[in-house]
Order: sequence, then structure tokens, then C-alpha cells
Amino acid sequence: MPDPAPAAPPDQPPQVIDYEGSDYQQRFWETGERAYEDLAERIALRKLLPPAGRRLVEFGAAFGRLADLYAGYQQVLLLDYSRSLLRQAQERLGVGGRFVYVAANLYKLPLAAGVVDTAVMVRVMHHLADVPAALGQIHRAIAPGGAFVAEYASKRHLKAMARYALRRQTWSPYDLAPYEFVPLNFDFHPTWMSGELHAAGFDIELELAVSHFRMPLLKRLVPANRLAAADGAVQGIGALWKLTPSIFVRCAAPGARPASLPASLFQCPECAGALTPGADSLDCTACGCRWSTGGGLYDFKEPMPGA
Repeated sequence: MPDPAPAAPPDQPPQVIDYEGSDYQQRFWETGERAYEDLAERIALRKLLPPAGRRLVEFGAAFGRLADLYAGYQQVLLLDYSRSLLRQAQERLGVGGRFVYVAANLYKLPLAAGVVDTAVMVRVMHHLADVPAALGQIHRAIAPGGAFVAEYASKRHLKAMARYALRRQTWSPYDLAPYEFVPLNFDFHPTWMSGELHAAGFDIELELAVSHFRMPLLKRLVPANRLAAADGAVQGIGALWKLTPSIFVRCAAPGARPASLPASLFQCPECAGALTPGADSLDCTACGCRWSTGGGLYDFKEPMPGA
């Protein structure tokens, strides 16, 4: 597991998980141990994701694992805190064309207001120390009438409930507060998460319970495609009880869908000022920060030296 970034001063955004230089793609997804989870999540996303649109952003896109699901979108922004994972995405998907690669802090998004009509965030919420702050940034980036498809790790799942009943764990799966089981890794109560999504201004349209069969024995005995198909068959009915470790939700940003989206994708993450293109940068006309655009990667993690 990657280390958290250094603790932020009180007036700075919360800590974030930094996967820079990690072997996340190889160790986590290419070993085959999570083939069932990958397939089950894809089934859920196909049910929730609007099949086509003008511009989509995936927050925490990493190496672009899910990018093939976005074929119906004219432009796709893959945003992650890790430059190295985005470089891996570029190797897989190419530079230019429909894909735009953005290195940025979710708490200080460089996206202009209302710039996308669909946003996706999978396996990221569980790393967020300040969910309300992140949801506020995400809501700002989505145009009225747009969709937000998100996944979160639930604390109120069957295994946790059984362990708590047998006194094999001290924390309660019924407590509404998020539970941090290791630094910057959180599980959430579905009721709490629904409240935060509403508070951020989203309307919840549809929920799915995912990974019903996330058990080592089953994953060894049953082929991943069959296990995922069984999961897909009960994701809808399972959402009535939400007893799985993973919950997917589709939310809507209220309002009438605009006829067009902003032409300019970005604003300065430091001051929200307008950006003008330089030779290898985007330059803020308000605070003077310069942000690198070298190698087809829009890098908003830190300003360029001398800014």
C-alpha cells in the first residue's frame, strides 16, 4: 500500500494517498486475483453509466483500467494524483485523441465549473479523509443535468456484522461514522454516505450492491466470469439491503442540461483564475502559477519552478 503524502498544514487540503512509483497495476490487477472484482464492477458500471455523452472525467483513473467503458464519449479526462500511473495509461491508450491526462489533487481540482456531463469515481472514496470537501469539488465540475457514478467501501457488510456479533472486532458496522481501519483507508455506512451525497447537492437515482461473492474460497472454486455474472444478477435486489463490501451509486446534478459545455477545461487550482497557454505550460493570469503540460500530461500537482 502506498504511503500517505506528508501531513498538510491546517490551511491546506487534507492528506492524500500517493501511488507515485507504485506497482499498483501489476500487483493489484494483473495477477488475476481480482478478476472477479474487475468483472463485477464492470457489470455495475454498464448498468449505471450513461452510455454516451460529450465529456467524461474519471477521478482516480490510475492506469486507465476502465477506459474501454467510455467509448460513447467524445472526450475523456483521466485524472489521478499519480503521474506514473497516468504515464502507464498513456502507454496503454496513446497520447492525444479523445483522452486527456490530468495529474491533480481531488481537493483542489483544476477543472472549470460545469465542464463535464458525466463523472466516475471507483475505488477512490475509501481514501478520502474529507468526503464533503471532495464531493463539493466534484459537484462543481459537473454540468447541471449531469451524472456522477461513484463507488464506496461499505462498513455494514455481512462479514463485518458477523465478526462484530461474535466479538471478533471492536468497531461497530452500525455506527454511522466512517471507520479508518488503516491510515487513509476508510469504510463508510451507507446511510452516512447517502447523507453526504445529498448534502453536496446530488440526487441519488440508482444504487447497486456489488461483490456479493468476494470470498477467497469461492474465487478459487468458481471461474471469475461465472461468479461475476451471478453477482450482476443480484446487484439490483441486493441494493435493498446493502450488505456487500462495495456499493455503487448513480447521482444526478440537478438542473437543466446546458446546450454546450465550457470550451476551456481548466482553471488554476490555487486561485481559480483563468489559464493561458504557454510553450509547455498553462499560466494563471491571476496568481502567476505555471502548470506543466509536457509529454501530453496536464500536471497540476505543484506549480512549475519559478512560478
